[in-house]
Amino acid sequence: MSVEILVVDDECVIADLVEVYLKNEGYHVHKFYNAAGALECVRREHLDLAILDVMLPDMDGFTLCQKIREDYLFPILMLTARVEAMDKITGLTLGADDYITKPFNHLELVARVKTQLRRYTRYNPGGQAPQAPQEYDIRGLQISRANHKCTLFGQELALTPLEFSILWYLCSRQGQVVSSEELFEAAWGEKYMDSNNTVMSHIARLREKMHEPSRRPKFIKTVWGVGYTIE
Repeated sequence: MSVEILVVDDECVIADLVEVYLKNEGYHVHKFYNAAGALECVRREHLDLAILDVMLPDMDGFTLCQKIREDYLFPILMLTARVEAMDKITGLTLGADDYITKPFNHLELVARVKTQLRRYTRYNPGGQAPQAPQEYDIRGLQISRANHKCTLFGQELALTPLEFSILWYLCSRQGQVVSSEELFEAAWGEKYMDSNNTVMSHIARLREKMHEPSRRPKFIKTVWGVGYTIE
């Protein structure tokens, strides 16, 4: 079964190059130069991953990402020339799983795509066979690795594979303080190279989905200068 990847970029040369890189890896690519066509494709096809540019002619990539996240959990990578930290935080907060800036190294792009796909097929029930049943129940927060399901007081949380991975790791180390570096390497599966706001942005997104007040959260607590913990 082929891996279906959506590529959206109004720069034809960039979109064409990304398409070539991905096809060389054996992936099937759905390429669009605007958001309207991409949204139709999302509703029509069974996609495994999306790569979105931020600057599009009919809708910015952040809005497109947000619309996709309303109904779909497949990984989303933002590919853009905008390098400001706030842009990265915005994309990650709205549901993106990774952020790659232009100009980019095609080997890094392919590696990040493979990392996200590996995580998605591992935790998505429609992917590979699930691991042995494991779950945690922490004061009404229930998370199961067997079926990639998480509920809070009986209400299911729509988590992306990356968000699930972050929350699972924190739950698996209940009572311990997990540093940003450790959490990044566990959830992203990559070496933590430098300080950034990636982990913080995803924690904020998780708290939002859990309706947690940022100043006095009941579950994911910040230990300033150290990391995060679920007690």
